[in-house]
Amino acid sequence: MSGFRAALADGEHWGLAAKSCLQRMGPLPADANLGFVYVTEGFSDALTSIIVFLKETTSVGQWVGGVGYGLFGPDGETREGDSPDKGAIAIMAGAVDGEAIRPFSGFDPTNAAGFLAEHGPWLDRQTAVTALVHGNPHAPQVAEAVAGLAAAGKAFLVGGLTAGSETPGETTVGNEGEAPLSGLLMGDGVALATGLTQGCTPIGGDHRITEAIDNIVMQLDGIPALSTLKAEAGDIIARDLQRAAGYIHVAQPVLGSDQSDYLVRGLLAIDPSHGWLAIDDELAVGDRLLFVRRDPGGAQKDLRRMLGGLARRLEGREIRGGVYISCVSRSPHLFGEAGIESEMIHEVLGNFPLVGFSANGEICHDRLYNFTGVLALFI
Repeated sequence: MSGFRAALADGEHWGLAAKSCLQRMGPLPADANLGFVYVTEGFSDALTSIIVFLKETTSVGQWVGGVGYGLFGPDGETREGDSPDKGAIAIMAGAVDGEAIRPFSGFDPTNAAGFLAEHGPWLDRQTAVTALVHGNPHAPQVAEAVAGLAAAGKAFLVGGLTAGSETPGETTVGNEGEAPLSGLLMGDGVALATGLTQGCTPIGGDHRITEAIDNIVMQLDGIPALSTLKAEAGDIIARDLQRAAGYIHVAQPVLGSDQSDYLVRGLLAIDPSHGWLAIDDELAVGDRLLFVRRDPGGAQKDLRRMLGGLARRLEGREIRGGVYISCVSRSPHLFGEAGIESEMIHEVLGNFPLVGFSANGEICHDRLYNFTGVLALFI
């Protein structure tokens, strides 16, 4: 099993960008059979053509990918709009055990039985399954699909929601549709290591919701929810609640996690007269909630923590290639400039082929996250 090769390139036409990627990658290993391709929205309509071109010009018959707001490559990253007249493509290809991978073109949580009828026999032969998944941001049941696929396939999921355009983009090889999830199942013959990093830092402890209706949180621990927010966010925000916009969010602790894990959700509105908060999710009495803040320094610290943990788990094993999915609200919006995340990845883990995309939401294990980064390494 040879290593992967990767490249990132832009161009006024997708053909020029694709050819540039292949030239930068050089000759692929003779046994290369799996490829990843991500494009910015400027090339979203051409993704099917790009895949056909890659199949015809390389020995790789299986391609997985989608559309991102920005792309990661082995030498950095690019964002939609960096070159207004150009689109960008990131490609990585290499060899894996062909019997250990299985693409799927769509998972619908209302038809898990159909998915198992098609993939169940293969799943039954595996002892551990990781799924690289791409989610349709227009599918209302995408969060249910993430949990449903993890349960039905007994799989650990990594991935993200693709860029949201007016027309749902293609999320897997050559299959266009509106299913919530598609991607690639990887079994025992593919060795992987994965990690999740948060982009927001808790500013207080977690609280019990004692009064709520739908997405309106009225009381926490028996007192108005806004009173708790003011106490934990500090005097500056308490005196001027406008400062909370885009900076203060809420999060739900993941029960049973040994990693202090939490799911960040948006703070949509504040009702000062009642002390109520509107949250970008439906919550119920008894749920736990904590307040978090967007924190560039904390996000870099947590990214380094995640990368250090991966380095220790690898125990010196070679990284053959990697896929990184990062929230569109992170670099450069969080860190002030592009390239911070990919630089840190290579600083801690060394140089290796890397591709990825900026996502509408990130997927890890059986949950949909926001403001996070998810890294999957082939080892």
